[in-house]
Amino acid sequence: MKPAAPAPTDHAEWLATLDRLTDGLLAARNADGHWDGELSSSALSTAVAIIALTLVDRSRSRAAYGALVGGGAAWLIRTQNADGGWGDTTDSPGNVSTTALCWAALTIAGTDDPPCAAALGRARDWMRRAAGDLGPRALAETISRRYGRDRTFSVPILTVLALAGLLDGDEQRADGSDDEPRAAAGNLRAPGAGDGLPGGAGGVIGSGWRHVPQLPFELAAVPPSWYRWLRLPVVSYALPALIAIGQARHRQRPTRNPLTRLVRQASRKHTLRRLEAIQPRGGGFLEATPLTSFVVMSLVAAGESTHPVVERGVAFLARSVRADGSWPIDTNLATWVTTLGINALARRPDWADLLRPAERSALSRWLLDQQYREPHVYTDADPGGWAWTDLPGGVPDADDTPGALLALHALGADEPAHREAACAGIGWLLDLQNADGGIPTFCRGWGALPFDRSSPDLTAHTLRAWTAWRRLLPDTLRTRTERATTRAVRFLEKAQRPDGSWIPLWFGNQGAPDEANPVYGTARVIEGLAALPEAEAIPASEQRAARWLVDVQGDGGGWGGTPGVSPSIEETALAVSALATFGRLPRAAVVQGIDEAVAGGIRWLVDVTDGGRQAPATPIGLYFAKLWYSEKLYPWTFALGALAAVRNANLRYDE
Repeated sequence: MKPAAPAPTDHAEWLATLDRLTDGLLAARNADGHWDGELSSSALSTAVAIIALTLVDRSRSRAAYGALVGGGAAWLIRTQNADGGWGDTTDSPGNVSTTALCWAALTIAGTDDPPCAAALGRARDWMRRAAGDLGPRALAETISRRYGRDRTFSVPILTVLALAGLLDGDEQRADGSDDEPRAAAGNLRAPGAGDGLPGGAGGVIGSGWRHVPQLPFELAAVPPSWYRWLRLPVVSYALPALIAIGQARHRQRPTRNPLTRLVRQASRKHTLRRLEAIQPRGGGFLEATPLTSFVVMSLVAAGESTHPVVERGVAFLARSVRADGSWPIDTNLATWVTTLGINALARRPDWADLLRPAERSALSRWLLDQQYREPHVYTDADPGGWAWTDLPGGVPDADDTPGALLALHALGADEPAHREAACAGIGWLLDLQNADGGIPTFCRGWGALPFDRSSPDLTAHTLRAWTAWRRLLPDTLRTRTERATTRAVRFLEKAQRPDGSWIPLWFGNQGAPDEANPVYGTARVIEGLAALPEAEAIPASEQRAARWLVDVQGDGGGWGGTPGVSPSIEETALAVSALATFGRLPRAAVVQGIDEAVAGGIRWLVDVTDGGRQAPATPIGLYFAKLWYSEKLYPWTFALGALAAVRNANLRYDE
């Protein structure tokens, strides 16, 4: 049974909630006038960071990072779940990837004191339940099964377990190069090497490397324009891991094939130069602690502990640690949350009065400064896009670019600088469109793995940006945009599931059986399609999607990511926003229950936010390879945008 609409006396209350959310969001700006946000601390990031720092220290027979390692280990012990596992955030249930990495981290970097020993014992018990036993084969199969064909994250995790000696013990050393240990780093210690790193857990020291698939790092030696044709076993943004982990595995356990071994050996220096060339000046690949840590520890294991990439990576890790000893998954999402903030505020009818002219100008200048003006050295992306961050590790992508285009439109579509930037950004998105009509995240044509394929939420976001700017574009660009819009709409029709929903790429729900978030995906697509002119709309798909959203609303008025999952501010706000936006259109009239669903969602948001005084975050963000995060500003921007959409688009709630 669906919730009843709020009584008329609720009108002032939810408008007051909107005002408080607005005031709270405006107060969250930094000194420069934009938003930085705050990502949740990550057990996975903390684990791999202290492993990388420990291995660097031990390879140099010193303890320069001992305080950081100790602080990180203590944080892991404090935040371990009661069942012995770790999730990606402190609000997440344990998962096999994060628990395995934390187990390895405390094995490598922990101490013999009782708290650490107890945490290790609980972790072993958790992993034994998850994998069936702690044998190397069972552990390797459990990790590999979680990620399927995508080796972007399974191979790094297996590398860590090999470095910790947790995959050793199931084979005896044989003669021949395929089984010879290498004296360098990792858990391998040839006699007299004196590297001080962990030894094997049993059996032959270093035998665990046989469970780490060899990544073909030699392919990174070819021109970047070839990558899309090579069907690499990792996603487009994981090139640093391909190179570093591939080199570590090659050094520790080279192939028996003499020709392949020769090719790999010959490409080592060239691919290391490539790795150095694509490392951002700040040292952090993608501004991401996990990726940077995997690269650092793998280079140590490859015998490159003094390489410049290691030096810059370690500096990034030391700079990124938080006061409580933890690390986030990424430094910030400043560009993303700034565009979310602007676009949410712009839905208010009084948007023009919310910011002083100087504040609007500062936001405009800052956003324009974040647009890439040259080809990106990492992904070889053309100029014109935006990344999620203002920091050097960002990469232009197809969610932040539409967000920035919509924000610039809201800040002043008639501004010449905004129009120039919009033309470049729209052209960038047009060039990114895949052959299937959909929009991928970073690179066109990398369709072998899920995180490189066309995505409904990105495609819908792009549609909104194209539609907002279309009438202001030069004729040639407008014609291209119209044709691309038709292809994108066809992609969305084909991608819609039989029940009417769509599945997003970069957001999920950790409580859902399949970890998917069709509420997020469907809400985003409805908003994208609702922006289209009536002649280009696909009413049947929109109506099915709206009915699905109405039908999956919880009895209390909120929405979770999928039916039967606990509701969150983020998901409820997105559903309310989508239904309110679509509900004002003539083609929505045939869908029953939209008004009641929106009213119930408003009531739920008012109650849960205490009238706009609080907005606790939920981990719905899905980073690469099933890594969850929450962002402090998501509930604020989403809830504000939802209530503003209702206030602006559906005046029936003003009665």
